[in-house]
Amino acid sequence: MSKISIVVPVYYNSDTLELLYEDMKAKILDRLGEYEIVFVDDGSGDNSWEIMNSLREKDDNIRCVKLSRNYGEHAALLAGLSACTGDCAVTKQADLQEDSSIILEMYESWKRGNKVVLAVRKERKESRLKVFFANMYYALVRRMINKNMPAGGCDCYLIDRKVIEVLERLDEKNSSLTLQVMWVGFKTDMIYFVRQDREVGKSRWTLSKKVKLVADSIFSFSYLPFRLMMGLSVIFDIAALILLISVLIEKFTVGTPIEGWASIMCILLFGFGMLMLMLGIIGEYIWRVLDAARNRPTYIVDEVKDKDSVK
Repeated sequence: MSKISIVVPVYYNSDTLELLYEDMKAKILDRLGEYEIVFVDDGSGDNSWEIMNSLREKDDNIRCVKLSRNYGEHAALLAGLSACTGDCAVTKQADLQEDSSIILEMYESWKRGNKVVLAVRKERKESRLKVFFANMYYALVRRMINKNMPAGGCDCYLIDRKVIEVLERLDEKNSSLTLQVMWVGFKTDMIYFVRQDREVGKSRWTLSKKVKLVADSIFSFSYLPFRLMMGLSVIFDIAALILLISVLIEKFTVGTPIEGWASIMCILLFGFGMLMLMLGIIGEYIWRVLDAARNRPTYIVDEVKDKDSVK
């Protein structure tokens, strides 16, 4: 009989954890057969760890993993996938915005032979501004990185044990786990759902984290920034050559003096700005190479508690 693991990254989710478990218990747990829930505390500063363990005392199928500090959702999910023991694993957000019942549909799709099952948002009942920027990100991903990224995007997915083993071997930092899952190339299916607005708790998905996700997605999976730099260099060289030729022609045919200190300074400042931008892009790649070369672990597990632990 197959076993499914439900991996839940936890970061300041003390107000939703019990509601999440009750929701899963009411909708899916009795229908999954053999299962386990892996809660991963990603350095929460509230009492999430205590609540996770109180739930573990109610359900022997719950495993609690505590990281030594906050490493980010990518690392927390990878830690949960590494700790799980199921034949397949599904990721689940703790914010109650995804209907737990979609896990049943994803599980059935896996049983039909799909090794990757993506939960795609067909509609988002959130603010227009949030939806706009989310759609911009996924459009950027489809354009620059992976044309198969669904228009509505996906954060929740079910993956086979073979996929988990591949992700563990990749061991990438500063990356997007969702894009890694799509990159592996196994047989994939999609399940569609409506993402609800958050009603309980406060989102910790800050602007800086969103910007980092965009940067990690682009620099980890696309060489377009380098090509953009080359394209800009060629455009500037051609423009400079045309300007030089036109100035010389005007000098020798009309006799116009070569002047224009202000315009020259504007061009120089603009050129230096572009140069700094290009150096910044190169720096992003170099920093990621350095971070990988140091071979530091993606995460450090502080504590693991399951049914065999002393309660």
